[in-house]
Amino acid sequence: MRKRKDKKNNAVGFTLIELMVVVVIIGILAGLIVPRIMGSDDKAREAKTKMQIESLETALKLYKLDNGNYPTTEQGLKALVEAPTAGNLPKNWRQGGYLEKGKVPKDPWNNEFIYICPGSHSDFDLSSYGADGEPGGEGKNKDINNWEIE
Repeated sequence: MRKRKDKKNNAVGFTLIELMVVVVIIGILAGLIVPRIMGSDDKAREAKTKMQIESLETALKLYKLDNGNYPTTEQGLKALVEAPTAGNLPKNWRQGGYLEKGKVPKDPWNNEFIYICPGSHSDFDLSSYGADGEPGGEGKNKDINNWEIE
């Protein structure tokens, strides 16, 4: 009878040391994985911004093909969705505009794109100021400019 009683005292389970080892391993894995996941959000926003800039460039080029010149800085990107009523008026403005959804998109940080025509780098300069909405910056606050996109 004693043998059976001794076996019951040796209950199957994890010791405190085994549990601590598992917690440490989970902590190490979380420390390696979480930063990689967190950084991908900023990269995704940067990639989306570059795609939006390329799309706006295409719309601006179509505008120029139809009208002989780009919208002025004063007319802005709004000229892609509404026919300008001031400044250099378009000759053949396309009915429905030049952007599919009928509105000028904002960058992924919900800021307006910066449009300057004539530009200092090309016919026009198109930029997003990044997360902070201010010129300059590094990391997620870095400016994304059409003349720097490959």
